[in-house]
Amino acid sequence: MAGRGLSAPLPLLLLLVLVGIFPATQGSGYLSGYRLRSRLQRDRHIRNIRPNIILVLTDDQDIELGSMQAMNKTRHIMEKGGTHFSNAFSTTPMCCPSRSSILTGKYVHNHHTYTNNENCSSPSWQANHEPHTFAVHLNNSGYRTAFFGKYLNEYNGSYVPPGWKEWVALVKNSRFYNYTLCRNGVREKHSSDYPKDYLTDVITNNSINYFRTSKRMYPHRPVMMVLSHVAPHGPEDSAPQYSSAFLNASQHITPSYNYAPNPDKHWILRYTGPMRPVHMQFTNMLQRRRMQTLLSVDDSMEKVYNMLAEMGELDNTYLIYTSDHGYHIGQFGLVKGKSMPYEFDIRVPFYIRGPNIEQGAINPHIVLNIDLAPTLLDMAGVDIPAEMDGKSILKLLDTEKPVNRFQVNRKGKTWRDSFLVERGKPPHKRSDGKEMAQEENFLPKYQRVKDLCQKAEYQTSCQQPGQKWQCVEDPTGKLRLYKCKGMASLFAPRMQALMARGASQLSPTFNSNSCNCANMGLKTSALKRKRLLTKKSSSVSSYSAMRSSKTSSRKRWARSVSYELGGDLYAVDIQDGYRPLTARNSSWAGDRMGGAANEEDNDEFSGMGVTYKPTTSNLLTPPAALKVTYRCSILMNDTVKCDGGLYKSLQAWKDHKLHIEHEIETLQTKIKNLREVKGHLSKVRPEECQCESPSYFLKSEEVFRLNTERMHSLRLPSTQKTQWLQKEQKRRKKLRKFLKRLQNNDTCSMPGLTCFTHDNHHWQTAPFWTMGPFCACTSANNNTYWCLRTINDTHNFLFCEFATGFLEYFDLNTDPYQLMNAVSTLERNALNSMHQQLMELRGCKGHKQCNPEKGGKERNYFSEYRGQIWEGWVG
Repeated sequence: MAGRGLSAPLPLLLLLVLVGIFPATQGSGYLSGYRLRSRLQRDRHIRNIRPNIILVLTDDQDIELGSMQAMNKTRHIMEKGGTHFSNAFSTTPMCCPSRSSILTGKYVHNHHTYTNNENCSSPSWQANHEPHTFAVHLNNSGYRTAFFGKYLNEYNGSYVPPGWKEWVALVKNSRFYNYTLCRNGVREKHSSDYPKDYLTDVITNNSINYFRTSKRMYPHRPVMMVLSHVAPHGPEDSAPQYSSAFLNASQHITPSYNYAPNPDKHWILRYTGPMRPVHMQFTNMLQRRRMQTLLSVDDSMEKVYNMLAEMGELDNTYLIYTSDHGYHIGQFGLVKGKSMPYEFDIRVPFYIRGPNIEQGAINPHIVLNIDLAPTLLDMAGVDIPAEMDGKSILKLLDTEKPVNRFQVNRKGKTWRDSFLVERGKPPHKRSDGKEMAQEENFLPKYQRVKDLCQKAEYQTSCQQPGQKWQCVEDPTGKLRLYKCKGMASLFAPRMQALMARGASQLSPTFNSNSCNCANMGLKTSALKRKRLLTKKSSSVSSYSAMRSSKTSSRKRWARSVSYELGGDLYAVDIQDGYRPLTARNSSWAGDRMGGAANEEDNDEFSGMGVTYKPTTSNLLTPPAALKVTYRCSILMNDTVKCDGGLYKSLQAWKDHKLHIEHEIETLQTKIKNLREVKGHLSKVRPEECQCESPSYFLKSEEVFRLNTERMHSLRLPSTQKTQWLQKEQKRRKKLRKFLKRLQNNDTCSMPGLTCFTHDNHHWQTAPFWTMGPFCACTSANNNTYWCLRTINDTHNFLFCEFATGFLEYFDLNTDPYQLMNAVSTLERNALNSMHQQLMELRGCKGHKQCNPEKGGKERNYFSEYRGQIWEGWVG
């Protein structure tokens, strides 16, 4: 009995031991993972309360030009109550690419939204990237997500993106009045009534109402909101009560203000001259209006803060304030804009406050727009996808103190010290499908294009069957390769196969030995044709004389510089505006009779466009000079006159001389080819056809059947036909816009540059512009670059490689305003090291590849490189 009594508790003891072991094992595993979490996450886990998240995003707000000086309420709330990141940047200083990076946490080269038009809210974006934004992850984790304001530039309001419970988004680009919202899939139009329609206030009121409603209906569910304001983006319409503020705003006048021209920088800044007085007055007005719009955003931040405090949610809410990118106003002579790789365009304000965020602190670590998505997920306790290029910044905000008094000097946090700044489309592919390596880019672009244009296949204007590319001189005098438009390029593979069979098979109608008598019934006698033509010409001349006396606005206008659009060349006069074209047969001798007295002084073009000077005279005047090239003319006294740039810039003189030599070679080659063709035509002149002979009618039916079969073989597949129709539609649309500018006497355009016109009617709210119309060209569509930006204890520099092969380097420790390109002072090892790191960032994917980290010891950039020597900088 005793033995059985002792043995009976053994199973119970064994069970107790097992029960005690397994929870201990699980607990130790949990605690080991728990220790890896930051203190912020541990505190939330203990309280079992997930925080609210509010992201306030502005549009085009700078920090280098003093815009935050207008926002005293925001600075008080965010600086004193939170942390300011003094080194916050946008990886792409353009609206849609940067916003796409904010949503996805990826660099532009991974989400492929390269410009404000290229893939911006496109079907590809909607299918491949929109389903993976931070909103989708937060919504799946239980957050009540809401978006208010500007989304993407090309968003058309036809759908609600996935991941958003509440959706009140602006259709298309920024506006303050007269806009359309997509409210949960329903379009909502607004007019110009300030109390009801001012967009900044609409965003604020809707977001506050949504937060209150969500907490009332779902008190235990966290809220994530995005307040995406359009301020201070154009048209810079302020609230009426702020229209008289900042009368003497001058924060934008930095050392780089109107610092032009810049012969040591890339081609846009070399081309841009100093601003004119009207441009400088405009920049002052623009700065004033931008700061006025930010006063309403300042009020919005105060209202949101007071709402959180009133509802008791302030201590459990992360509040983030930032912008999509910076802005420039007059810097380097550029009147206004963004998209440059310099500090004023890539630096942004970045403030954060919330649970356990240190108050009144300034954090010097580098924070990027691609860090926002992973940071928001980390705040919510959601796993961060590995494909996101950014990193959560929560580890930089951990205010955990040393464990004991002896642990004072802790190891510094490991964080990035370099990042990529990229803008524009990726480079073209080679014929073998591989991307052209930078090492091959050792010649200047114009030299490489010149060498290609010497080849026979590029010298004809898309006339050869199967020709895909042609060499064309653009209005700036540069030789460029253009893809053949229309059916020629699509016919290329089939046409080449047919050419191999023989040239005779390419005839679309009859062979060379046959006669075409299909139109014989339509012929008229010579006498009858002559009478018809005489009658028609007399009627047309009388009608045209009558019309010319009534209207003169329908004359064909032209400019003196040629403009290539869709394969067609148009004449462009940048300085003097439009003028009617004289008759083609007007004599040169008659032009000289007018004298040179009316010739205006031809000031050198500043790069900022020209002041708009509409002319009231409709008289046809002979030209004062014969335009030979786009920069030189022959005057009436047989002297040659060029613009001032050729006499001042050695590089411009060399480029233009090279252009003229190439023109001479091209014309000589063309004359030789024309003579050969003329001699060939003389030898193969066909005999006169005898269409009335019976033999012709016997052969016509068989020949028609054979040629019908041949034409059937030349038909395009439906996909290629659709592709061609889309290209043709796009080309015609560009042509219509161009012709509309001609009819409206619009002189504000420069080939390759982005220009804008400003007049007294542009701003519809006070303060008004009263100094008349002007034009300015501030950027370019082909301004593609990749830059390496590094900030650490030993280095602070910007290194850029442009698609043209041009290099820039700025040491911001000695040149904080980037006034001098110091790339010529670098040694080869330094260039090789920076180029190697830049190439790695250009192809990086995921946070592990895209975040070069530094520890306690900084890297020595210019001595550690041991790789292959890069020769690209030679060019």
